[in-house]
Amino acid sequence: MALLSVLTPFLAVILCLVIGFLLVKSRQTETTPKDKGGSAAGFRPWVDQDLQDDTEATGRDEEDGDWVDSNREEDHPHVPYSSPRYPEETMLVRSKDLYNLLNQRRSVRFISPEPVPREVIDNVIRTAGTAPSGAHTEPWTFVVVSDPETKHQIRQIVEEEEEVNYRQRMGDKWVNDLAKLRTNWMKEYLDVAPYLVLIFKQTYGILPNGKKKTHYYNEISVSISCGILLAALQNVGLVTVTSTPLNCGPQLRLLLKRPANEKLLMLLPVGYPASDATVPDLKRKPLCDIMVHI
Repeated sequence: MALLSVLTPFLAVILCLVIGFLLVKSRQTETTPKDKGGSAAGFRPWVDQDLQDDTEATGRDEEDGDWVDSNREEDHPHVPYSSPRYPEETMLVRSKDLYNLLNQRRSVRFISPEPVPREVIDNVIRTAGTAPSGAHTEPWTFVVVSDPETKHQIRQIVEEEEEVNYRQRMGDKWVNDLAKLRTNWMKEYLDVAPYLVLIFKQTYGILPNGKKKTHYYNEISVSISCGILLAALQNVGLVTVTSTPLNCGPQLRLLLKRPANEKLLMLLPVGYPASDATVPDLKRKPLCDIMVHI
């Protein structure tokens, strides 16, 4: 009895610890919804963890002196603006012409090694840089790679990760959905295309004095820029395939010597279509399925 009375406080402490642990585990289970496969719904294998959007810079300490106070920035002067105004008939023709042009855009994985004028690529990138951005921060960096050795290193990094993605990370459903498009982890076009354009989002800016500048809605801004880039490529007769190399961002960032504030958003092989290029016979949704007019 004496021994029991001595051990009782210790037993009580251990019991409390066990109960506390079980309660914590139970709460975690309740707040983590499950999908049909029993995995956490919060785990999305198609989302690159390196790309988590930190638009609002939630991780930074407001008292951190490394960040610039946007209220102290010089105000931008305003200037008059006007744009061409076309007759309705001209507007209708122009709208149809642009639709017909962009409706021919396809994701092409068979790209010719034929050289493309560098000035054309420069102009296409300039066009992408006209995209709107949060507070006009222009949070994009376009890395254009034409060096064969660097392209091959990029291919090796991408294929190594993509094989793991297809075999392990993506899951059967995703792999099966891609099977009809005849895609796999082999990316020959990364060696063949005359240019690779890697688009990085800048999660924050770095000013000449070393201060950090908040980049609002950086991922949305860069995504809009990518859309304009695709249209610009189609306009000059070049093709690409929108590649989002899952889990390759950190390695490619180091290979290309990009700073820590940049995260890889998209990789585009760019060139002319190969003479024997093919694409899946896909149809686009009709207007009534993609537009709601109220």
